[in-house]
Formats: sequence, structure tokens, C-alpha cells
Amino acid sequence: MYHSSSSSKWRKNPAFHRNYRPAFLLAAFFLIITAIFISSKTLISPSLLPLSRNSKHILPSPCANTLGEKFLWYAPHSGFSNQLSEFKNAVLMAAILNRTLIVPPVLDHHAVALGSCPKFRVSDPNDLRFKVWNHSIQLIRDRRYISMADIIDLSSLKSVSDVRFIDFRVFMSMWCGVNINLACSADSSTHSSLLENLKQCGSLLSGYDGNVATCLYASQEDCRTTVWTYQKDDGILDSFQADDEIKKKRKISYLRKRKDVFKALGPGTVAGSATVLAFGSLFTASYKGSESHIDIHQASRDERMQSLIQNTEFLPFVPEILSAGKKFALQSIKAPFICAQLRLLDGQFKNHWKDTFLAMKQKVDLLKQKGPLPVHVFVMTDLPRLNWTGSYLGDLAKDYDNFKLYVLREEDELFTQTAKKLVNAGHGMKLRSVFGNFDGSQQCIASSLPDIRLYIEETICSCASLGFVGTVGSTIAGSIGLMRKNSICS
Repeated sequence: MYHSSSSSKWRKNPAFHRNYRPAFLLAAFFLIITAIFISSKTLISPSLLPLSRNSKHILPSPCANTLGEKFLWYAPHSGFSNQLSEFKNAVLMAAILNRTLIVPPVLDHHAVALGSCPKFRVSDPNDLRFKVWNHSIQLIRDRRYISMADIIDLSSLKSVSDVRFIDFRVFMSMWCGVNINLACSADSSTHSSLLENLKQCGSLLSGYDGNVATCLYASQEDCRTTVWTYQKDDGILDSFQADDEIKKKRKISYLRKRKDVFKALGPGTVAGSATVLAFGSLFTASYKGSESHIDIHQASRDERMQSLIQNTEFLPFVPEILSAGKKFALQSIKAPFICAQLRLLDGQFKNHWKDTFLAMKQKVDLLKQKGPLPVHVFVMTDLPRLNWTGSYLGDLAKDYDNFKLYVLREEDELFTQTAKKLVNAGHGMKLRSVFGNFDGSQQCIASSLPDIRLYIEETICSCASLGFVGTVGSTIAGSIGLMRKNSICS
């Protein structure tokens, strides 16, 4: 009877039945959604919620956790020597602008390319920054991350100046609000949301969303438009400009101007008020009587900066690398030797074998005439030993009576021991800046030993008492020359 009576009751009010059921379902739907939202806010870290370019106003600012510190980030590229050159320029820029420098990883050789400044064909600053960000994240995920501070000894800079440093991994964790250990975790359940979060963080930092109030200033200046200076030549045209052919080919109309970096980006400017100042490339090179992008070689009116300029001219490798190079020279070669740095396979150098070998031949033949024999030769080259046959190196290797050749092999115990020491030392994660409470003790454990052959080889060449012959135009040869000038092996 209850069922019949109830059915009759509902049937007597058809209009009420039709109106009430949708309203009831709608209310229930909103209650469920609200419950899910509230629980998700407590169960899911905000740092793992994807960021949207179209909803910046509802997102917590990435600058909220910076404790009032101001940072400088830039986009290194190309090979290690170029990356080191950029790092030195970044140190100067950070000191001039009183910012904490974000120390980058050592990027894989040519993983990120700039282009050609003389030809006015370079990557856009935003694109360059985003490529560096993505590659840096990939190095973390692959457990192959090595900081520039793991390779280059920064202790001399910290002792003579007030330049502040922070490791990129620490900054990234703070900026994106993530635990870097999750980036290399095998747990796939967190990967998609984490990687999306990192991608959006990198996009924001790269400047794709434009400048963000007092949080981020992403500079759009590059070598096509600007030569950075300090305390000189502000606002004037640079001596090197695009010629008519390049202007027509590249369809460009802008002029290269010299700008004082302090006046343009320092206190009192829009950039100066931003928590993070992001540059693109900071690489520079002399070209046609000018510099391609940065012309800061002296600061006569600023004693602090003048001292820093002098100290950044040469930055040595960390003690672990220097010790390994010296050990090889003393215990493996065991005699006075000459070093030959032969770059034969990369870029323009692969077309100049004849000239490269000729310079080496002239040097070793002179030593052969003077004696004693055999002449000990350390060979630093990108040409695998199996491919020496038919080349001058192959001929030299077979001349046992007059020459004894040495190479550093990755399977050498010295190589392995030094790589392990570097990983265990973790110099990069010791850069604390104001974030002294950052716990890097549980950082992603390296899955393989870092490739440190280049650095040890450069050190060995700096110890060559019989001389050094390098490949013309190679930045590696320039680095070795600088090490020898500073008597790093004495």
C-alpha cells in the first residue's frame, strides 16, 4: 500500500516531478565536484598541478618563495669552451647588477646551438632559453646532470668578490615548487603531471608569456641588436653593422647599439625591479674590430669590478681534475713531453687536416733533431685511434724509435676514479646562496659516470714541458693556452 500510495502521490504532481529531478541531480553533481576539488587540494601538491598560460592571474607566483633574492639566468650553448666563456660573462653581469647567478649544468656538446652572430642568424632568445631549460631537465631525468660548479673551481671568485651563486637544480625546485628527485623517479604516476609542470615553468621563465610584473624580465636583446658595455659607450652605434647584402637577405632593419648594462637593466629600471632577469646567449667573440655581444674588459672607475674582470679571465678546474691530469703526466708519461691538440672531425676543422698535421709535424721534427729520443707526445684528438691508419698520426705511432705516443682512454683507472670523486664531491649542490636549508642529500643518483676526458686532457696538456701545438681556431686550444699561461701545472 505504501508503494501504491507513493506512486499515486508522485503522479498527481507531474509538474513538480519534472522540475525537481533535474534540480536534485544538479545539486548532487555540484556537491560531488566540490568534494573532489577539496580532497584533491589536500592530496595533490599545488606544485604538481599544471600551469596554464591563460590563467596566470590565478596561479601562485613562482617568485613567492625567493625570499627577496634577485637572480640572473642565461642560456649557454655549443661546446664546453663556449659554455665556460659564457659563464665568465654571466659572473660579470651578475656582479654588475648585484644578482645571484644561477649556475647551469654542463650541456651536452652542441645540444643547443646559437647560430652565427656575424651572419645575423641566431636563435630567438626565448627559443634558446627554452631549449636550455628542456635539455637541463632531460639531464636530470637521465641522471647525467653535472653542474658547471662540479667542473670549474669557483672558490677564487667567492673569496675576492661578493658574487652569489645558486645551483640550477635548487633554483628550479624553488621556482616550480617541485621535488627534483621526482624528475628521475621511476614512478610513472607522477611523471606526466610533473613534466607538464616543469614544461610550463620553463616556458614562463623563457619569456613566452612576456615579462611578468616584478617577477620576471626576459631580455630580448641579442648579438644582432646589442653590444653590452659597462661605464662606457652607452647609446652609440657599434662599429660593426649588417651590410646591405645581409639586410636584404635577412630582411632586417635594426642597428647594433652599444648599451651600458647597468643603466639598461640595473636599479631603477623595469628589468632591475624583476626578481629574475633572464638573458639569452652571453657568448661573445672579437669580430672586425668589435665584440659580437659583450665588451666588458675593464672598469677603471669600479675597483671591485676591475678586480673581478681580472679574476674571471682564468677559472681553473676543480682540484679533482687538476690532480688527475698532473698524476697522468707524472706517473704515465714519466718524462718531458709535448702535447698535440688535434681537432679533426668537428665543423670547419674536418676540412683542414693538412694544415693541422703540418703544424704538429714541424714541432715534433724539431724536437726529434734536438733529442733525446724517443720524443714523448701526448695526443689529444677527436679522431679515434682505430682511424689513425693512413694519417700522419698513424705514421708517427709506427715510428717507435723516434716517438712514443700517449692518449687518455676512458677505460683507464685514473679516468674512472676521478669521475667517481667528482660525483661524490657534489660541488654544485654546495652552492647554497640564501637557500641554506635546501636538502640536496637525496638528489638523483648518477646512472653513469660523467665524461670528464676533455678536462683531464686539457690539464695534461698544460703540463707539457716540451711545448704545445694546438688546432688553429679551436677554443680548446685557447683554453689550454690560458692554463699554460697561468702555470696551472707548476
